[in-house]
Amino acid sequence: MNASKYPDLGLLFLRISGALFLLWVHGLPKLLNYSEQLKQIEDPFHLGTTVTLVLAIFAEVLCPLLIIAGVLVRLACLPILCVLLIALLVVHPEWTLLEAQFGWLLLIIFTTLVISGPGRLVLTQRLS
Repeated sequence: MNASKYPDLGLLFLRISGALFLLWVHGLPKLLNYSEQLKQIEDPFHLGTTVTLVLAIFAEVLCPLLIIAGVLVRLACLPILCVLLIALLVVHPEWTLLEAQFGWLLLIIFTTLVISGPGRLVLTQRLS
């Protein structure tokens, strides 16, 4: 394998693993248990639980799918970063680093993707 492909493989692994974790742990449970989640979700900006939950599902389901595919990756990371920052700084400011470590790690992963971009191994690259 060409050594110049290693960074792209690393970014592909980072994209897929980070997006799958977010999708599996947060996104799919919200989507599949929508009614129950409406009763549980925090609404820190008083938008209403429906709007808040739909925005969370957008950030935690649709955006990870775009990131996995390598489509609009930098743009798709932004709603995720917003949700993570709101969760960590507004909704759960009392969490210790230990309690919030998963959120901070996701923040690191998706910020890295905003900075680096998706790499060359993306769906749009294969289509063009």
